[in-house]
Amino acid sequence: MRLFSLQDQVAMVTGCNKGLGQGMAVALAEAGADIVGVSRRPAQETRQQVEALGRRFYAVEAELGNDSPNDIVHQAVTQAGKLDILVNNAGTIRRAPAIEFTEEDWDAVIDINLKAAFFLSQQVAKHLIEREAPGKIVNIASLLSFQGGIRVPSYTASKSGILGLTRLMANEWAAHDINVNAIAPGYMATDNTQALRDDPQRHDEILGRIPAGRWGTPEDLAGAVIFLCSDAAHYVHGHTLAVDGGWLAR
Repeated sequence: MRLFSLQDQVAMVTGCNKGLGQGMAVALAEAGADIVGVSRRPAQETRQQVEALGRRFYAVEAELGNDSPNDIVHQAVTQAGKLDILVNNAGTIRRAPAIEFTEEDWDAVIDINLKAAFFLSQQVAKHLIEREAPGKIVNIASLLSFQGGIRVPSYTASKSGILGLTRLMANEWAAHDINVNAIAPGYMATDNTQALRDDPQRHDEILGRIPAGRWGTPEDLAGAVIFLCSDAAHYVHGHTLAVDGGWLAR
């Protein structure tokens, strides 16, 4: 259906070498987009999956939180010619009780999850505005954009911040035909949740609250990310879409 087609679009996805980022990059390629993958390590598996779909894959190796967002976008545009879509997926997490949490762990998470996402969005928005082109920015939020969580103070703060920034950027950039929205994944079977899934008590507590009765997978985000990056979401601005197996409804 053309409403959901991303043909002739170029989508930049951060943290796309595995997990949710890889799943969303492949989904966008299936919808017709060429992919710029931004990751710390070569994303060879993602490249192979994207190219198997007949789409182009451009690699930008960068350390978000350290490397310049301006340089990242410049590298992307130099290779791909333009950017139409940004998916701010890259993220990290540190776990410790709030009473013991260190400044180092605070800064490490905030710098990647919140600061880098904002300034990368800023650079992509500048690129779109200069081209006078419409665009889509999708931030990856979390259930902890809505809830407090346990033992993850900097992660909770960063993901609550992402929800707020999504609304702020939508308020300012909707007039430029740039849609800024977010996806809040539920409990997904990824590296970030490995510690929870390895803890029998926490695993059972979490699984028992998910109405769908299972942990999510990267494939579960495919429809949501294609929708928010497509013309089907043309009048959707500043929304955070939970893809959580019903967790927030419980």
